[in-house]
Amino acid sequence: MSDQQPSPHLAQMAGAPKAYAPPQARGVSASYRRWASILIWLAIIIAVLVVVAFVASLVLLAQADADDRNAAYGYLAIFLWFGIVAAIPVLLAVAIPGSVMKRRVRQQRQAGITPS
Repeated sequence: MSDQQPSPHLAQMAGAPKAYAPPQARGVSASYRRWASILIWLAIIIAVLVVVAFVASLVLLAQADADDRNAAYGYLAIFLWFGIVAAIPVLLAVAIPGSVMKRRVRQQRQAGITPS
């Protein structure tokens, strides 16, 4: 149990003035715009690699199914699937911040806020 007594009045929040306005967003810097573009392009590259790996795995499975001597191709397809599964979180980790950053850059460009 605590030895402190509750205060006799409700705690007042240190306050905002009555005419409070949210702070204005600053313009984004050139490096912020550059990193937004880099993240978007990385997401595009990773997505293309995932699609290529998926198509290659289908081709490998078809080759493994066609002939018994090419059964090792099926294992290569499974290896590609593991790569695809490992790439999905990386794709999300790059694409989500990149798209949020690009949206912020686009909104500030439309609002006419000068870059800082």
